[in-house]
Amino acid sequence: MIAYLDTHIVLWLAAGKVNRLSSKARSLLGRSELLFSAMAYLELEYLHELGRTRFAAPDLFKKVEYETNLRLCDLPFPTIAAAAIDEKWTRDPFDRLIVANAKANGFAWLISADEEIARHYPRTVW
Repeated sequence: MIAYLDTHIVLWLAAGKVNRLSSKARSLLGRSELLFSAMAYLELEYLHELGRTRFAAPDLFKKVEYETNLRLCDLPFPTIAAAAIDEKWTRDPFDRLIVANAKANGFAWLISADEEIARHYPRTVW
């Protein structure tokens, strides 16, 4: 089973805030192959550049990768972009492509506390 992690989930895991996740999300973390969208990776760096996170994306990702076996998804971008065409519910390019990434990978699970994502992507776990 595959589960993608939304950007804020990686931030919480890096900060050791696993308790912020629901029991259902924690359970899914423990029994899934964990993937991270390249778009979410870019969003981590964007947040760092804006001063909203202390550490750069490579450092945050390495920490969580080491602790959870998280890996960057290697689906081709044209496949993800094709899935994103149908995600007209948001103008946020990060959310649109993160959801499309999970969708393009066989409607994989997506662990996210984002209510807007959950309303539009039925395989969101929170």
